[in-house]
Amino acid sequence: MFRADTTPVSSRSFAQANWAATLPRKNRALFRGGFSLVAGLADFLAILASGVLANIIHARAAGVAADTHIRLGILVAVLFTFMTAMRNEYAITRYLTFENQLRRSVLPWCMAILGALVISISTKPLSGATLLALATYSVWGFCSLNLARLCLTYGIRAYAKQGRLAVRRIFLLGYEEELDAFSRRYEPWLFGINIIAASVLRGPDSLEEDLALALASSRILEPDDVFILVPWSHKTVIDAAIQAFLRIPTSIHLGPERVLDRFYDARVSKIGGMSSLNLVRDPLSPSEIIAKRLFDIFFASLALLVLSPLLIIVAIAIKLDSPGPILFRQHRYGFNQQPFRMFKFRSMHTLEDDSKLTLVSKDDVRVTRVGRFIRRHNIDELPQLINVLRGEMSLVGPRPHALAIDQMFERRIALYARRHNVKPGITGWAQINGFRGGMGDELMRARVEHDLYYIDHWSMWLDIVILWLTLASKKAYTNAL
Repeated sequence: MFRADTTPVSSRSFAQANWAATLPRKNRALFRGGFSLVAGLADFLAILASGVLANIIHARAAGVAADTHIRLGILVAVLFTFMTAMRNEYAITRYLTFENQLRRSVLPWCMAILGALVISISTKPLSGATLLALATYSVWGFCSLNLARLCLTYGIRAYAKQGRLAVRRIFLLGYEEELDAFSRRYEPWLFGINIIAASVLRGPDSLEEDLALALASSRILEPDDVFILVPWSHKTVIDAAIQAFLRIPTSIHLGPERVLDRFYDARVSKIGGMSSLNLVRDPLSPSEIIAKRLFDIFFASLALLVLSPLLIIVAIAIKLDSPGPILFRQHRYGFNQQPFRMFKFRSMHTLEDDSKLTLVSKDDVRVTRVGRFIRRHNIDELPQLINVLRGEMSLVGPRPHALAIDQMFERRIALYARRHNVKPGITGWAQINGFRGGMGDELMRARVEHDLYYIDHWSMWLDIVILWLTLASKKAYTNAL
């Protein structure tokens, strides 16, 4: 049984009518190659434009030569686009979502800046003016680069959602219920994936006949990919389908099982000669850990420097308001559930840090006058910048709870302990969405869901957004007691 361009899904047919979907295989390859050139050119021009802009603004500062930023722009643009092209980052599929774009650009950008620095040193002595130009340009260029990528991504996604862009043409093979479920669950046309046909396997008795018909149809349609949508337990059917489609030049995929929907970043991993399905990767790769740590050190140091007058005023106010220490140290679980002492400005008359601690409630008599103000405005959290510099916390991450709270909810909420797979943060995704304060089961489940979303979708850009919304969004101050 075979069907092509006839099955409606949410009032749309499998195949979308667009010119790219009807191109022959060679022309489709040229189309994708052409996009790669456009994407590379967009990066190059964005980096170069930032050099021109930086030159206009900073050319006369500190004795920087008139064309320094422009020369740096050309050099960095060449290095960056070359390294990015070698990593196959200009494939059109990379531009169907902006998610992880920032993360994927950090490493080649740092390498390009480092390369420009080495080349500059090797050609002539490095002056303070040149070093200043490179430092300012590294910020200008990175922002300009990602702004250009954001615009290109939005344009590509808009075309894909309108059915005007076929990045990949795929052929489905499998049981009828699996074919329908695949289209309903994933709606692949929203991401530029064009389902050109679906061939139904009726059962074991007609398997050979169904595969022969599917193979003949696929040979004529020339899909980019073939998806075998059969439960993984049906090994005989899968083996026969793979054996049949190895005869034609196409990419063969084993369709996703329902269990994979739970795991955002599942992928095939190869360790030595062994292949495995990697369901959950390390929360952060080594390069991401380094980038996040450098980000934390720089901005925590900057924040302590800028906020030092406020910190001194608050410390004096606490000391004058009530007897006791200025800082409150409480045990919390950090990365991999390793305990550490977290610093806060003291906001209460008591200093509870054991299993018998009582949660703060509205109009709690234990809260001091100064404490009520600093808690309402999140000022009591600022000493945790010291924990960030010590490496015990990050600027952004799941908020750490008191040990007694962790121990209680770890038994009541599934995957609660996954919050400790990254360093805890001063602020987090849950907090800027209004999930702070209070310890009810439903509120805590929502908080954990947001924390796990952050862990699974981490990017440097997400950290920047969270930090900005922590300052600018009213939700970040919801339920502050």
